[in-house]
Amino acid sequence: MKAVITGATKGIGKAIAVKLYENGYDLVIAARSLDDLEEMRSGLIKPGRKIDVYPVDFSIKDDVYHFLDEVEKTAGFADVLVNNVGTYLPGSLLDEEDEAFENQQHLNVNACYYISKFFAKKMRLERRGHIFNICSVASNSPVKNGGSYSVTKAAMLSLNHVLRQELAPHHVKVTAFLPGSTKTSSWEGTEIPDEKFVQPEDIAETLYTILQLSAGVNVDEVLMTPLDF
Repeated sequence: MKAVITGATKGIGKAIAVKLYENGYDLVIAARSLDDLEEMRSGLIKPGRKIDVYPVDFSIKDDVYHFLDEVEKTAGFADVLVNNVGTYLPGSLLDEEDEAFENQQHLNVNACYYISKFFAKKMRLERRGHIFNICSVASNSPVKNGGSYSVTKAAMLSLNHVLRQELAPHHVKVTAFLPGSTKTSSWEGTEIPDEKFVQPEDIAETLYTILQLSAGVNVDEVLMTPLDF
């Protein structure tokens, strides 16, 4: 079994990668920093197992397609795709610079679109596979001081729905995760206690549980929020 995970060296992406690797999946992991990728691989790798690493700037379309071309050559089919790469730039939609929206659009929507199409076509042919899109509670309801972030995460959830609709007849599953405040690097420096947050490992555990379900069921969305934030 093989899993492709974007934004894999930190937070939610890293927790998912560790969970899947510990349960027998070989990995294709991608993120911006090669040093972080290599460090992660060296900390996980076991004899006879495989972890391919790809440094990618997912905000640049040509870089994304170069990554996909390389994966085509070396990795082939992936049983699981986790679209986790993204960014959050706080600010008011009315007052921010256009670049704030454009940067979030590239990372939160466009990269997911390009990558999903690439792997979904392979899954459609094989009539198997599972795509997970790490969206946000902002996909359903705008978050305060997160104007463009909310717009792009809503678009990502819409993309998730379209993928699920088009792939269901081919026995390919698609699931959206909508986490609330999760203890990732976005909260670095906060004085809020860890136990107030959703933990990345909570998301990883839930994702792995979904992968164990029977072939005839699809979990459409997973909403995970802090109990008392």
